[in-house]
Amino acid sequence: MNRYFLTGASGAVGSAIVPLLIADPETSVRLLLRADSAEHLARRFEALCAFWRLAPSDPARARLQPLRGDATLPDFGLDTDAYAQLAADTTHIIHCAASVRMNDPLDKARRSAVGSAEAVLDLARRLAACGKLKKVEFVSTVGIAGKRQGILPEEWIDEAREFHNTYEQSKAEAEAVVRVAIEQEHLPITVHRPSMVIGDSRDGRIIHFQIFYYICEILSGRKTFGLYPYFGDVRLDVIPVDWVAEAIVTASRDVGTEGKILHLCSGPVRSPRLSDLKVNLRDAFRRHGQRIPYGFTIPRNLFAKLPGMMGWLAPPKYRRALSTLPMYMDYLADRQGFCNATYLGWLAQRNLQLPEAATYLPIVIGRYLADS
Repeated sequence: MNRYFLTGASGAVGSAIVPLLIADPETSVRLLLRADSAEHLARRFEALCAFWRLAPSDPARARLQPLRGDATLPDFGLDTDAYAQLAADTTHIIHCAASVRMNDPLDKARRSAVGSAEAVLDLARRLAACGKLKKVEFVSTVGIAGKRQGILPEEWIDEAREFHNTYEQSKAEAEAVVRVAIEQEHLPITVHRPSMVIGDSRDGRIIHFQIFYYICEILSGRKTFGLYPYFGDVRLDVIPVDWVAEAIVTASRDVGTEGKILHLCSGPVRSPRLSDLKVNLRDAFRRHGQRIPYGFTIPRNLFAKLPGMMGWLAPPKYRRALSTLPMYMDYLADRQGFCNATYLGWLAQRNLQLPEAATYLPIVIGRYLADS
């Protein structure tokens, strides 16, 4: 029996991983979930089972065990008995838990990213010492590039760099901790760096509408009164959540991925251009009966002043959107790309090919417009 320990099961990536794991009848999964009480834990677990479409009578539910804890705490905040059991028979660790808030104070962001990484590595060391550990999957982000321009390689990044926000900086610091565990302690870890995760390529489902969907609102013009900066040839790297989950689960069963960094992303060629995405989004919003303002392109430096110029005139429901606009526009301004040659080569070995964005973006956007 393979016994997995998964953090972040309620997040976009973790929630897509669980169905893949329990599809194997020889796999059980312990899920670390935050909860205020045992009753709260039970409610959260039931909500997740509903998302996974697991009926109470489904035998797969017996192979899922929710644990009340916190990935940022030593021993995950578990009681002594629960942690002892976890450290005695776990064979695989998948660490997806992360706070995606970009503007947290740095010390709080570090507690989330670095603290959870240290807790995962402590468990991995104990399991390795008793001969139980088979593999660790550590989910990072291409955001560790920060403001570094050009193509990010699937390698450790040693150069000094600035970051857009504390989320990126803390994730980069967490990677540094993991690197030591790989290179000096030889723990069997694969580092996964997803780009912007969006809905399932087949049906658009995702447990939470996060950053990409806010950017969709910006590109539709509804958050900016129809005003846009000039995008030029800038692209937005996105990846469907089902492809991210498939890579992580498959890597957990492939010792050949130990010590590797995989960029789970579309890459510089397959990523959609912002200018094309804007046109497609505006058309999609109109088809779904949304009122879209007429579009105007203005100089980028003038667009950057939009929150200050229009925030005090805007209706209250738009003020918050305008206040967070600069944070998101940072991402849309960068001329960055992410090399994914190792990931694509690994897919090719398994006779898989990453789909083109044009095949799944209409499905993903349609799902968002239907459900939001």
